[in-house]
Amino acid sequence: MIPFERTWPYDRIMGDLYVQECPFCKTGNVILPIRPEELDDIRTGRRRLLVFPCCRNKVTVIDADPDYLLTDTVLRGK
Repeated sequence: MIPFERTWPYDRIMGDLYVQECPFCKTGNVILPIRPEELDDIRTGRRRLLVFPCCRNKVTVIDADPDYLLTDTVLRGK
């Protein structure tokens, strides 16, 4: 079972990845420094360090599906 508290939703808009809100500083509409092509590598097992550009907090993305990023960090309450 996927731990929901370690996931965060994202959107793909015109070739960029966005989150509606940063899980740390609550800034809205944050563009992620991940290219959509990198999601294929993440899905096959490669981990990717993600640094949120708004507040410089870091998480490691360990998996992704078309809607959510799975990280090694708890991003929301249970």
